[in-house]
Amino acid sequence: MAEPLTKADVDRMAKELSNWGRWGPEDERGTLNLITDEARAAALRLIRDSAVVSCALPLPVTPAPGNFRPVEHHVLRAGDAASREGLSFSADYFAIAPHGMATTHLDALCHVFSNGRMYNGFDQAEVRSDGARRNSIMAGKDGIVGRGVLLDLPGLQGVDWLEPGAPIHLEDLLAAEERQGVRVQPGDIVLIGTGRDARRAAHGPWDFRDAGLAGLYADCLPWLFDRGVAVLGCDGVSDVLPSRVEGSVQPIHEVAIAHIGIHIIDNMALDRLTAACRERNRYAFAFFLAPLRLERGTASPLNPLAVF
Repeated sequence: MAEPLTKADVDRMAKELSNWGRWGPEDERGTLNLITDEARAAALRLIRDSAVVSCALPLPVTPAPGNFRPVEHHVLRAGDAASREGLSFSADYFAIAPHGMATTHLDALCHVFSNGRMYNGFDQAEVRSDGARRNSIMAGKDGIVGRGVLLDLPGLQGVDWLEPGAPIHLEDLLAAEERQGVRVQPGDIVLIGTGRDARRAAHGPWDFRDAGLAGLYADCLPWLFDRGVAVLGCDGVSDVLPSRVEGSVQPIHEVAIAHIGIHIIDNMALDRLTAACRERNRYAFAFFLAPLRLERGTASPLNPLAVF
C-alpha cells in the first residue's frame, strides 16, 4: 500500500476526477449517463435462470445502535378493531428518514456539498427548506437498469466478514476482480460486499461511531472514475469509518457524489446476493433500481433487485 493519504490528496482528487460539465452545464444525472441503451441491453442478456434476489434490508422500525431515526410505522385501521360485518379495510402510515446507517437508500447528487457546491458546480443553496431544485432523486425517476457487479471482499480474504473500520484499498478491488473473473466496465453498478449482514447476525448491531464500518479507503477514488462506475453500493456506506484521512470525514461520499457524480446506495443487504453469486460462480447480473418519484427529494428508500 502507498503512503497514507491526506486531505490535500482528497482535495486534489476532487479536482482531477471531476465530471462537472462533461455532460453539459445543466446535467443532473452524473454517471447515470454512462448507462447507455447498449449497456442496458447487454445487462438484460445476462438473465439466464430468472432468479431474483432482493438487496434491501427490512425497513428498520426498531431503535438500535446505528438506527437513530427509526422508520415510523403506524397502523391506522386494524382488523382486530374492525367490524366483521360486510366490507372493511386495514391501513397504515410510514414516515422514513432514509439517510443514515440503517435504511437501504439511494443518495441523490444533492445529498453532498463540497466547499459550497454540489455535482456539476450547482450552489448548495439550490437545496432549500422545500427541497432540492437541482440534483434531486428525480434523476432516477424512470428507473435505473444496468449490469451489476458484486465484489466479494470477505470471499477474497477467506473470512465471514471484514471487521468494523477495516479499509478496502485499490489493490483489494483489483484482486477481487481477478479472483472472480470479472472486470468492472463503464456504466456498471458496483456493489462492495463487506459481510456486514453476517457480522450483525453473529454479534448484533453496533454503533458505527464507536466501532466504525468497513469500506473503501480514499485510494479507490481514481479507480471509480477511471472504470466509469455509474452507481456505487455497499452493505455499509461505501466509506470506511473512520476514514483514516485526517480532516476528511467521508472522502468517498464527498468526491464520488459531489465531483464525479456517482449516486450511492447505502446499507444494502448483500448476504443473499453473495450466496447467489458464490453458488453460480457468477458475479455479474442484471440489476434494477426504482427510486421513488419524490419531487425535490435528497434520497429514496430502495429495494434493489439482482436478476440472474
